[in-house]
Amino acid sequence: MRLRTRTAYAFLTPYLLVFLAFWIWPIVNSFWLSFLNTRTANWTFNPQVTWGRLLVDPAFANALKNTLLILVIQVPIMIALATVLAVLLNSPALKARGPFRFAFFAPVVVGEVAYAAVFRLMFNEFGIINKLGMTAGLPAVAWLSEPTAAMAVIIIALTWRWAGYNAIIILAGLQSIPDDVYEAATIDGVSKFRQFLFITLPLLRPVIILCVVLSVIGTMQLFSEPFLITNRGGPGQATETLGLFLYRMGFNTFNFGYASAIAYTIAALAVAISLLNLWIGREREQ
Repeated sequence: MRLRTRTAYAFLTPYLLVFLAFWIWPIVNSFWLSFLNTRTANWTFNPQVTWGRLLVDPAFANALKNTLLILVIQVPIMIALATVLAVLLNSPALKARGPFRFAFFAPVVVGEVAYAAVFRLMFNEFGIINKLGMTAGLPAVAWLSEPTAAMAVIIIALTWRWAGYNAIIILAGLQSIPDDVYEAATIDGVSKFRQFLFITLPLLRPVIILCVVLSVIGTMQLFSEPFLITNRGGPGQATETLGLFLYRMGFNTFNFGYASAIAYTIAALAVAISLLNLWIGREREQ
């Protein structure tokens, strides 16, 4: 038994060493960096210029506001759309369900750079969105140079990319609901809409909460879309998120101590909001 145990640990040792070197040590080291003033020749312990700055930095407050704005607007819209899509994809009346499911899931497979470039071309001044609007008699919109419009582009892009992904997860939850429940409700004369409200949604609550938690974590780390579509959070810093602000502090100004403090703040906020969602879901089940 001891030989088998040693053999097992011998096989695990390479992975554990890699995990220690590239995961545990960077996490611990970045936490220590968050207390250091890295803007001097000799780094010194001074949490006032890192953690203290978070409380008074208007740029951080702007990035936090933009991130929470996307979280509050985009995530509910996306989850609602994903739920509707999942119900439609699960309908027995839908023919060729396989190709439709793949079509809605496909945006996740598309590379971030490619799809961001497409959205940037579609929503620029001479893009197809403005051309279609002008055909319908609407004025052209400066999608990428007006703050509110640029934020709308980010929300539309995120919804397009992730709605199908969440729909597939919710679809798996839908397929786990027994048909007997719906048959009994139909016999009792319950309409399809009321079945959706009082049977489908309550039984899907754990799956929907999972999607919300995953979306919260993803939104708190949002980087690619504002970096690529709105040119690093433009116009100005109107669409700069916490992830993009972290990148700017760490790799543009080389303020690694402050960037580390921002990183841990992002992680703490993601955990707190996710736990809040799990707590709300658990309370409703009781």
